[in-house]
Amino acid sequence: MAQYEVTGTFKIGSEWKTYTKTIDALNETQAQERIFTDLGSKHRLKRNYITVSGVTLVDGE
Repeated sequence: MAQYEVTGTFKIGSEWKTYTKTIDALNETQAQERIFTDLGSKHRLKRNYITVSGVTLVDGE
């Protein structure tokens, strides 16, 4: 599995907060889905309150 760094924003109350997370996934699409799942579960957010602005592959060793 590769590691991807996902950046974006999510809405808490009336504020949009930024996030940067590193996710293990097979491809960029799965990394995005994991972000929606993790943030949605942790903060009880629907997908339309979570935006993904970038997904980049983290270089290994």
